[in-house]
Amino acid sequence: MPAMINRRGVLKGLLGFGASLTALGAYAIGVEPVLRLDVARYRITPPGWPADLRLRIVALADIHANEPWMPPSRIASIVERANSLGGDVIVLLGDYVGSSRFALRSGRETDWSGPLRALRAPLGIHAILGNHDWWHDEEAMRRMQGPTFVHHGLRGVGVNLLENDAVRLVHGGRPFWLAGLGDQMAFNVAPRRRSRHWHRDMIGWGNDDLPGTMGRIMDDAPAILLAHEPDIIPRVPERVSLTLCGHTHGGQVNLLGWRPASGSPGSSRHPRGHYVVGGRDLLVSSGLGCSIAPIRFGVPPEIMVVELGGPAPSNA
Repeated sequence: MPAMINRRGVLKGLLGFGASLTALGAYAIGVEPVLRLDVARYRITPPGWPADLRLRIVALADIHANEPWMPPSRIASIVERANSLGGDVIVLLGDYVGSSRFALRSGRETDWSGPLRALRAPLGIHAILGNHDWWHDEEAMRRMQGPTFVHHGLRGVGVNLLENDAVRLVHGGRPFWLAGLGDQMAFNVAPRRRSRHWHRDMIGWGNDDLPGTMGRIMDDAPAILLAHEPDIIPRVPERVSLTLCGHTHGGQVNLLGWRPASGSPGSSRHPRGHYVVGGRDLLVSSGLGCSIAPIRFGVPPEIMVVELGGPAPSNA
């Protein structure tokens, strides 16, 4: 009799464990990636940023359009939420397209750019590219130069694309610079002999030009840098008050701090949140979409809102 009870107990335990795994899998595939949308808020005054220059930045990262997990309707709802957050400026941090073996339609086949046309902010919509925006354009990868179809898509809906470039903006009568870095992993699947830049930390082959980007900043107004991968942060000069990044997806899975996915060495070091690296302020968004596998657990899709300068009333 005790042996039978033990066998029944073990069987019930296994069935319960299996049911729990099934429920967690269903949540990680069918709920968190497609139904959750959080807002991650940060209020900081980094070195070099005037305390009386109050600026609200709304940042969207890693949309990774594909169907059924990130269709145009989902992107449109994210755009609507982003507009409601009252940003003075909206920045897009790369990886608008993507695909996986599970997708019915890839980012290239999906109308990912159309919904972005509805984004609104007084100081405009400014963007950089991510690694997938290069990797999914075979012709651009063959040439090892743009423009890619993502370049055309963003510019076609009125988004200002910053690729190793900077723009001077004025808010409340005060100027600041918004700089955008080319992607650090753009060509990492291409032959080494044809690369522009090889990163010694093995992040990949990129079309980024940090000195050239900084050279576009023509005065001493404070500067913000947009860079898709956080790996750049050790090389960012003190001249930059804040660097904003995506790429990491927060690991896509976070089990009590264990994050199995890492898209680059810097992603594992800085998966999500606010970091100070060598005196430089870095904010990393865990982004909106999924890459490779359509799974998120413990890192729901997020819009990042950054308040710079002194306290200001929230309207969102």
